[in-house]
Amino acid sequence: MAGIYIHIPFCKQACHYCNFHFSTSLQYKNELLTALLKEIKLRKDELGDEPIETIYFGGGTPGLLDVQEIESILNKVRINYNCSSVKETTLEMNPDDVELPKIIGFKNLGIDRISLGVQSFYEEDLVYMNRSHSSAKAEDSIHIIKEHFKNYTVDLIYGYPLLTHEKLANNVAKLIGIDTPHISIYGMTVEPKTALDSFIKKGKEKPLDPSQGAGQFEYLMGTLEEKGFEHYEISSYAKKGFRAIHNSNYWAGASYLGFGPGAHSYHGTKRKWNIANNTLYIKSLDQNKLNQEEEELSKKDILNEKVLLGLRVKEGLDLDDYLAVSSEKGLSILLEKATTHIAKGLLEKDETHLKLTVKGRLYCDGISADLFI
Repeated sequence: MAGIYIHIPFCKQACHYCNFHFSTSLQYKNELLTALLKEIKLRKDELGDEPIETIYFGGGTPGLLDVQEIESILNKVRINYNCSSVKETTLEMNPDDVELPKIIGFKNLGIDRISLGVQSFYEEDLVYMNRSHSSAKAEDSIHIIKEHFKNYTVDLIYGYPLLTHEKLANNVAKLIGIDTPHISIYGMTVEPKTALDSFIKKGKEKPLDPSQGAGQFEYLMGTLEEKGFEHYEISSYAKKGFRAIHNSNYWAGASYLGFGPGAHSYHGTKRKWNIANNTLYIKSLDQNKLNQEEEELSKKDILNEKVLLGLRVKEGLDLDDYLAVSSEKGLSILLEKATTHIAKGLLEKDETHLKLTVKGRLYCDGISADLFI
């Protein structure tokens, strides 16, 4: 089964670390939504009649939209795609967009999972990131969501200079105390051309300390697993029964369609992506055209992606799945490369999978790159 991702490219303000495609101007919101609805219809035959299992509203900040706008998008998807088997419909929100009538309205539309971008409960940290909400609003929004949604997730960030061990522990303890069913915790990275990148280069902010990030990641793994969370993917922790289905399908290599400017799609051996420019996106769809780029993945691309995604998840890389695309010789080369990491206690192998140890999770990206063809 396939997934659908809908990119809403609007934010109230730009977070200093973010390099996703978005605009802080809502001037052309109506035109963009009209174009988005047209794209959804134009691409209705791409998956054939393959059932849709998940729908995900991301961004940007889809929570900026009102209930009627989200309803129009959902209706267009449901009319044009086989949605009889949908198991999960997620919508990302920021705390400052969480209001009781909107939450109830989203739930009534069939949205059954909210992803809330809190990042920190400390005011100075929120200012450092240029977040648009306050700490008090973050706590209040979680309680409103919890009142109406059984399934929700909260995002935090670690590994930045202002985040002491005590502050991280308090952030996590707050979510544990609220009985949050799923927590996504991302290590901060300095992406090129972001405000944070500029501030560090100009000496206005301290550079990130990799040892701080590693120590905080180790703390998170130990603490959350002790509290009953399953560390099922590098950045994802879930109580039993609350794994994110949509993201899990990404990591398993399932097909998905991405709608909206900058959104990516994947199906079999093909990947395509929409132009990451709101004006050009609107202009092309006004002419009933798709402004996209497409690539056919090589065998090498597919195998490297299997390594990259497989090692991110708890179960690890499925060796039979790798062999089905590669060859006996190719699998032997992969396992030979893995022996050094196994000897260091960073990887472990059983009959069916190659997976990271707890220690190895600290070096996920580097180990993956070392195993690439």
